Amino acid sequence: MDLFNVISVEKAKELIDENFKLEPESEYIDLMDSLERVIYHDIISEINVPHFRRSTVDGYAVNSKDVAGASESIPAIMDYKGEVLMGKEPNTNISFPGECVYIPTGGMLPDGADSVVMVEYSERMDSDTVLLNKPNAYGENVVEIGEDIGKGECIIKKGKKIRSYEIGVMSSLGMDKVQVCKKPKIAVISTGDEIVDPKAEPKMGEVRDINSYVMEAFALEDGCEPINYGVIRDDFELLRDTVNKAIDEADIILISGGSSVGKKDVTIKVINSLGEPGVLVHGIAIKPGKPTIIGKVKDKIIFGLPGHPLSAAIVYKIMVKYCIDKLKGFTEEVFPTVCSFGINYHSAKGREEYLPVTLAWKENEIIASPVLSKSGIISGFSKAYGFVKIDKNLEGIRQGEKVFVYRF
Repeated sequence: MDLFNVISVEKAKELIDENFKLEPESEYIDLMDSLERVIYHDIISEINVPHFRRSTVDGYAVNSKDVAGASESIPAIMDYKGEVLMGKEPNTNISFPGECVYIPTGGMLPDGADSVVMVEYSERMDSDTVLLNKPNAYGENVVEIGEDIGKGECIIKKGKKIRSYEIGVMSSLGMDKVQVCKKPKIAVISTGDEIVDPKAEPKMGEVRDINSYVMEAFALEDGCEPINYGVIRDDFELLRDTVNKAIDEADIILISGGSSVGKKDVTIKVINSLGEPGVLVHGIAIKPGKPTIIGKVKDKIIFGLPGHPLSAAIVYKIMVKYCIDKLKGFTEEVFPTVCSFGINYHSAKGREEYLPVTLAWKENEIIASPVLSKSGIISGFSKAYGFVKIDKNLEGIRQGEKVFVYRF
């Protein structure tokens, strides 16, 4: 007998979109504090970069017409007019045919020049004469005004995660502050009479807390601010008070454990006691993670995650992160690894299965092998590189079949 009125992952996400307004808020922070944060709005350049024509090589600034046809056997004989200093405007220009000016990489191109011949193709005859033995095209070895970044150009789209490169681009525009999406606050609550602190020595029947630490680490990894409320006993009033406090302090509430239908599984009762509409979903057609709860209280989303760490991790990656990315204004581009599956694997139809796998290199291809473990065994959690998604309409995967592996 099915104990849950399960719905598909797609339907669960639709219900989330219908019931919650998950939109990012913004704040201004220092540029050097913005690494890994998400841009709140499009960054539009108000200037040209560069704002002057500059050389990309060490060499001689010339008019390209003056070196047309130049070669090693018949070099162009040029009149040397001086040198461009780095960080300075040229104090001499090219005003007559056959003139050249020495210019360093990054130097400002003098008026009258339209290209730069690399110093490797030159020979200094005397203080006034230079031989150039290579022809140049117009604009060769020159960056034009605005060629890197043009005024009015959108250089960074909103929703993009800031890397070191984006910080460099923004610094080139003179930005010292940047508007980013605020970090979502994630409440982490672990439940169970059998759960003890990792520093404690567990008695017979007790286990150390895993889920609080995994969920908090996930939240940090995803650029959130976790609020860890510790381990709460299977006590209705105690859990109710803790969840009620978390609703006021966090954007998303994660309760691990107590999501099934056992005598001590009180998560549903607690959520329903805190206000309408309460529990929206109890059961998602996903393996592992079937007894997942999604609730709504005071417009806040509450997830009841399975107590098994691997199941909780899968639900986090598939459902919770979906909400976090919306609150961050972030759409992640995911590029899975294409692998060959190592064995024949049977999967029950009707539920999406997220199968943890390890990867190995064998005979010029990547082999994905499932991490097979009984429910409640946690060692497979750290062994896995990622997971393979098996569609709910499939009965399994054949050995040698190509699969997509998504990184944990």
